Amino acid sequence: MKILVRGTNWIGDAVMSIPALRELRRVFPDSHITLHTRSWADELFSDAEFIDELVTYDKHRWPIKDVYDNSQFLKGDKFDLAILLPNSFESALTSFLTKVPRRIGYNKDVRGLLLTDPVAVPEWKGRLHEVFYYLHLVGEVERRATGRSTVSSAMPDGRLAISDERKAKARLQLREAGVDVSRKTVAIIAGSANMPAKRWPAENFAKLTDRLNSDLDANVLLIGSKDEADVSARVSELGHRAPIDLSGQTTLGEASAILSVVDLVVSNDTGMAHVAPAVGTNTIVVFGPTDPEITRPYSSLAQVLYKKPLNGKKIEWPSVDEVFAASAIRLQEDVDDEATSDIP
Repeated sequence: MKILVRGTNWIGDAVMSIPALRELRRVFPDSHITLHTRSWADELFSDAEFIDELVTYDKHRWPIKDVYDNSQFLKGDKFDLAILLPNSFESALTSFLTKVPRRIGYNKDVRGLLLTDPVAVPEWKGRLHEVFYYLHLVGEVERRATGRSTVSSAMPDGRLAISDERKAKARLQLREAGVDVSRKTVAIIAGSANMPAKRWPAENFAKLTDRLNSDLDANVLLIGSKDEADVSARVSELGHRAPIDLSGQTTLGEASAILSVVDLVVSNDTGMAHVAPAVGTNTIVVFGPTDPEITRPYSSLAQVLYKKPLNGKKIEWPSVDEVFAASAIRLQEDVDDEATSDIP
């Protein structure tokens, strides 16, 4: 069977959909699974073993052109089943015009008319973590296609593979940027391109980078997109010890590989905060205006620092001392793990 999966539109959502994609592969081990998604996801999923093919597209300013171009391009592959992870009308219309015989997705905004198998939005939506929203949809695919229901009992697995070759290139990139590989390395993600209100203040990041460097003798580097280069520059300006700034100098794939080889990531609530623990790195995520319960990185490697406002009070960010203390503990845990691994 040829399965077409329409991927999500944002980096964080893409990572939160990984457990569902892994379960889809488990349920249909012999099927050919194609992930159709935005072009930025190409490098993110380049080493993913749970899909067979990645088909990407660049978003046009006119959504109807995306629908037409994508449907015409995908028609020739003659897919048997389409699974729509996003709730958009556009994704449903694309699969309809592609003439996929069976089309499964959530019944949102009257798009159910374009689906052969519209799935009701679960009543717990908004209370459980988003990974379960995607898993629930794949569970419905399994139930309707095979009559079995095994996905609901699955423990979410959000790991994202980075090849040894990409890791080696990332280490070389860090050395060329001036990172002392004999010391611990902490990556800071100070930006949040889509919502500046989610940013822990730049002066706090500057104080944190100084303490990580002076108190823990750690390399500190800044990672971010071109759109986040301004806030990274501000962090460098405010600090006494300038970190190594790679903001705007890496692709998404290169940034993901770099995050996989550092010892710790400290981040705002942003897409790369999901990527870091998915590629196997201890991560501290600082939350402010948004409640982490539903959209936090779903991983044991991710630690959320958040102060829930009480009785309508204004947002209170975690302090520099709190974030530094959590960072020190995570780095020490990493040292302890290395020491234990050396025991014969």
